[in-house]
Amino acid sequence: MPHDVHPDLEPLIAELVSIDSVNPALDPDHPGETELARFVATWCEGRGLKVEWLESYAPGRPSVIVTAPGAGGGRNVLLYAHLDTVGVKGMPSPFTPRVEGGRMYGRGTIDMKASLAVCMLLLAAAAERGLAGDVVLMCVADEEHDSIGTREALAHLARTAKLAAAIVTEVTSMELHVAHRGFALFEIEFEGKESHTSRPADGVNALTHLGRLLASVERHDGELRRRPPHPLLAHGSLQAVLAVGGQELFTTPSSATATIERRTLPGETAATTLAEMESLLAELTTVDPAVKPTVRQVLARSPFEVAPGAEVLELLAAAIAAETGAAPARRGAPYWTDAALIADAGIPTVLFGPIGGGIHQLDEWVDLGSVHAVMRVLERVVGELAT
Repeated sequence: MPHDVHPDLEPLIAELVSIDSVNPALDPDHPGETELARFVATWCEGRGLKVEWLESYAPGRPSVIVTAPGAGGGRNVLLYAHLDTVGVKGMPSPFTPRVEGGRMYGRGTIDMKASLAVCMLLLAAAAERGLAGDVVLMCVADEEHDSIGTREALAHLARTAKLAAAIVTEVTSMELHVAHRGFALFEIEFEGKESHTSRPADGVNALTHLGRLLASVERHDGELRRRPPHPLLAHGSLQAVLAVGGQELFTTPSSATATIERRTLPGETAATTLAEMESLLAELTTVDPAVKPTVRQVLARSPFEVAPGAEVLELLAAAIAAETGAAPARRGAPYWTDAALIADAGIPTVLFGPIGGGIHQLDEWVDLGSVHAVMRVLERVVGELAT
């Protein structure tokens, strides 16, 4: 017997894809999320849903919180989708969706306007079903850069809603993503002393000190990979991603900087990784007191892992098995997501979304059959949670 399909789902995906919402932090030639946020707000208000517009953290970068209010006495459930996409350079018609062989192609199809369409339709349906609890949708700006929208939305929800569970509808190929690494970025600057390069003893070569750091980073990365692996995420890592130094030929470099990236596992924090980096630098200084480094933690994001046996996880697993006939795989995602921020807010969170490909590439696509399946799964799980 064929599965039910929602007649409005594919047209809604196509309409969302047709709206340019390229993140302007990635490409300033594009306008950002405002037009798409307005579309979502108008569509949802037209179906009697409560809409809240958030734009205080970054003017011109709005997020929208939509609520299907429950009848009362039930648990509140959070769904998540982001509004922004990556850039479109090299794509001939990025905002003209086309369907071929059961796939829809276009920028944002899988990342993540198909999921946004699913969530919008689910909230409209929830309002009609008369669930006990609220169903809340975060439609956020800036996921592809600095998570401004998620941070603003979570701060708002902390004041206004108690949430029992969250489902982040990023692409997971109909599997359950239950963990992912975090990361920390460090900027390290070495202070040297200028001299003519014909008289190196009169100077202090900051680039030489940077080279020692790079060797130390490589050694420590090897040590991380020799530690016992996480069952889903394997190992953390440490690597240099940017380096620059010196000022001109025939002059001893008086400064050098490097940006170092640390991928973290559950249990590792911003504080522990900063202490780790300070220890590496202290070793360099001990060997050579002329080494004068300063370190600044530019950014840190927590790793994510849902507790085994969490209700939202088990309900999703059962609903996916009922939909597909097989228990879903439970995997660690290779990338970082806003799920970590939601989990840090104390909300049990799982990643689950459709099948697709070409993410951040020229041929982005989503499998439409899987989008309908995701909608059926989430409709069942939301109904079970919002009781």
